Amino acid sequence: MGLTLGELADRIGGELQGDPGCVITGVATLQHAGPGSISFLANTSYRKYLPQTAASAVITRPEFAAECPTATIVSTNPYVAYARAAALIVPPAPLRQGRDPSASIGKDCSIDASAWIGPNCIIGDNVHIGAGTQLAGGCFIGHDSRVGNGGYLHANVVICDGVRIGERVIIHPGAVIGSDGFGLANENGQWLKVPQLGGVRIGNDVEIGANTSIDRGALDDTVLEDGVKLDNQIQVAHNVHIGAHTAIAGCVGISGSARIGRHCMIGGGAGIVGHLEIGDHVTVTGMTMVTKSITGPGVYSSGVPAQENSEWNRNYARFRKLDQLARRLQALERRLGAKD
Repeated sequence: MGLTLGELADRIGGELQGDPGCVITGVATLQHAGPGSISFLANTSYRKYLPQTAASAVITRPEFAAECPTATIVSTNPYVAYARAAALIVPPAPLRQGRDPSASIGKDCSIDASAWIGPNCIIGDNVHIGAGTQLAGGCFIGHDSRVGNGGYLHANVVICDGVRIGERVIIHPGAVIGSDGFGLANENGQWLKVPQLGGVRIGNDVEIGANTSIDRGALDDTVLEDGVKLDNQIQVAHNVHIGAHTAIAGCVGISGSARIGRHCMIGGGAGIVGHLEIGDHVTVTGMTMVTKSITGPGVYSSGVPAQENSEWNRNYARFRKLDQLARRLQALERRLGAKD
């Protein structure tokens, strides 16, 4: 789909510097763009590619517009403007309706006529599928579950029994929603399974990445509020509560009954211990281990950045002596204090 730069600037809310009649037919990175493509500069790490780009237009901030060798759409938030432009230039595939003959539908289901149930999908009893929702091949929806309007479940998504999913929710391939939580009681050295009797409630406009697992609650529900965005391969344990518009990057592990506030950002590989609380507007950087509650907004870190191996070995050797050195320092301070 082609749009002129004038149309594009109007629809994404940017200021055009260049030919409004130039037709844009695709999107690309600065270094790989060609005629007819639009690119963007949001991260200054890629500024070095701007002077040589062959794109027909670039979306960027006002301070970089003068460096651009081609037409520019100036925006105070070029990444957001680019996201809107890309959605206009490369629209999603048309929605399908009906059901594939290979799909299996249970009893007493309410499936809107405008929804699509793809090949080899299995739908349990008493399931509701809302208007326009798309189920790609191989999806499983358990008994008594509900998927709201305008959703998109990619291939091989598993929704277990009794899950409630809001509107316009996107779930990527292989995600599992509503599996049993890791609830075990120890009896004389042996593990006894604790029944997981809660459910999962997912709000509107949520996106869940590929192979992410969200466990059902033990008694109360596991909850994702509106606008939560989860990356791939995240573990959300039972009874976790994630506040609205929080974004969590890949490979994060969230232990049971943790509560994460609204508008938080959790970096990749972070670990969050169970039964603690993270307040609103908290950023946790990648590989951080959160072991106690965080009540105030801000940026929190604990991961050790990579360093040259010989330097790491020296620092690690000193770290092992840290307690000894601290005790010697305390003893020295006490002696000096006594002399004073």
